[in-house]
Amino acid sequence: MKIEYTKQGDYYIPNIVAPENITNFNLGKYGRMRLRFLKEQKKAEYAILLMNNELQKHLIEINETATNRFDLLMKQYAEKENITKELKANNQMEWVCKMNNIKNCVEEIIFRELIYV
Repeated sequence: MKIEYTKQGDYYIPNIVAPENITNFNLGKYGRMRLRFLKEQKKAEYAILLMNNELQKHLIEINETATNRFDLLMKQYAEKENITKELKANNQMEWVCKMNNIKNCVEEIIFRELIYV
């Protein structure tokens, strides 16, 4: 990859142009969280992904992986804790409490393993 520069006064400024293949894409919750983490905490990794035109692909991949992992873990934890539709029908508050606990545990796993690394 060759970077060209333009001299402005005493400084050389890189001629950076956004790649043409960038399209509007919608990131989910986890993709946006990963983007924010990269921008704030991993600036070098963010810059490398951006310069190599791999940021969009990386964020979409993280978002899809995290969403699929969330769905799978929620299902597995609900089965393990014996949270059923009958519980939801008979005692909604207990069902909500248990599902919120599972959701918090699952999101903590996703954050630790995929988002904040």
